[in-house]
Amino acid sequence: MTQGDGDGDVRADGGRPEHPEPVPAWASPATPPGYVPVYAPVTQDLGTYDLGTYGPPTGQAWGAGPQDTRPLTQPGASDPPAPPVRPVWQQPEPARRGRGRGSVVLVAALVALVVGLAGGFAGGLLADSARSRVVRDPGFSLPAPQTGSTQRASGTVPAVANGVLPSVVALQVSGGGEEGTGSGFVIDGGYILTNNHVVAAAAGGDGDIRVVFQDGSQTKATIVGRDTSYDLAVVKADTGGRKALPLGDSAGVVVGDSVIAIGAPLGLQGTVTTGIVSALNRPVVAGDQSATSFINAIQTDAAINPGNSGGPLVDERGRVIGINSAIARAPGSGAGQAGNIGLGFAIPSNQARRTAEELIRTGKSVHPIVGVLLDQEYAGEGVRVSAGPQNGQDAVTPGGPADEAGVRPGDVILAVDGVPVTAPEELIVQVRAKAVGEQVVLTIRRDGRRQELTVTLAASDG
Repeated sequence: MTQGDGDGDVRADGGRPEHPEPVPAWASPATPPGYVPVYAPVTQDLGTYDLGTYGPPTGQAWGAGPQDTRPLTQPGASDPPAPPVRPVWQQPEPARRGRGRGSVVLVAALVALVVGLAGGFAGGLLADSARSRVVRDPGFSLPAPQTGSTQRASGTVPAVANGVLPSVVALQVSGGGEEGTGSGFVIDGGYILTNNHVVAAAAGGDGDIRVVFQDGSQTKATIVGRDTSYDLAVVKADTGGRKALPLGDSAGVVVGDSVIAIGAPLGLQGTVTTGIVSALNRPVVAGDQSATSFINAIQTDAAINPGNSGGPLVDERGRVIGINSAIARAPGSGAGQAGNIGLGFAIPSNQARRTAEELIRTGKSVHPIVGVLLDQEYAGEGVRVSAGPQNGQDAVTPGGPADEAGVRPGDVILAVDGVPVTAPEELIVQVRAKAVGEQVVLTIRRDGRRQELTVTLAASDG
């Protein structure tokens, strides 16, 4: 069988170890230069030795170091021998230079860290202590501001607002178990122009209207006249000599013009908001079936909220070009959620002037008409004149403006003075924006052909 060769290797030829003389157990083979022996267990099984033939005289295993003095176990013994060891030559590690210096550096770093933490803690205590002390300088003062002025250049928003505000009022209205607030402005001789829906609650016998001026003074007012269709009203009050605001020419307004809205939105008197004219000739139908208003409105993005109604929309020269009357409501919002969404509507000043004059002169205003009944079921282009009588009334009033202009039952009206109409309300708004006796051109379609007819507007009976 194979035998161990003393350094843990296995002899392939099965011969004796190469040593001519047994190596004493305490002797170590010659140490190669620069190496030191490190004893480790032999990895191969050395087998069971015949002490009389191959084993060392002392009965120790081949390659055992001096510290290993346990005898080999005799064949058949119950205790296994101690694991034999052999020398493994290993080059010693070079001396680690700077080890002491590295320790010093580490210690220094730790000391620096501790000192830094202690310094920071101490600094924090000092800062807290400094903050806890109240430092005062009895002689301290800030530089005086440069002399300012409340004067603003003509045409600026502050200058316009300053000139308009004294003539704008808030109206506190009650009557019929209702109460509310709105706005208005002085037009002339103690007359105040506002919306009909602002003063409607006070139209009964128990109504009360209180005018509140910009300086806080108050007085009572009475209704001179009001018109539901135009949503305009005039009240009379002691205005204390406050100047009237001039009514401008709304026909000269163009989209993009700068405008200023002034009033008492949500009861906040003297509120000024700015914007531009965002659209013209916007047909607006407001109110309900019992009090429907038709407005050929000026649209603005100036902030308008409940309470702005009846207040002026002025241009950069302080001239009234519209009376704030309505606001758009976001789809799906209820009546209690109405508020500014950038779409407000004002009655053009030219319409307001005519109506105010009529209300002051007679207590009521007249409405221009063309004298036709419209087909409410028609859904095509334009609006169609009814094809036959409705509720005993002729589709085209005999001898009326439309009849004299040549309009026939079933005609489709496409435009008024070149402005397209797509719904009956739009036609009514376009006509109501005109004056009685004024001529308008109707573009109609009959039997597939277009033609233009000139109509002279007449006054309604009611």
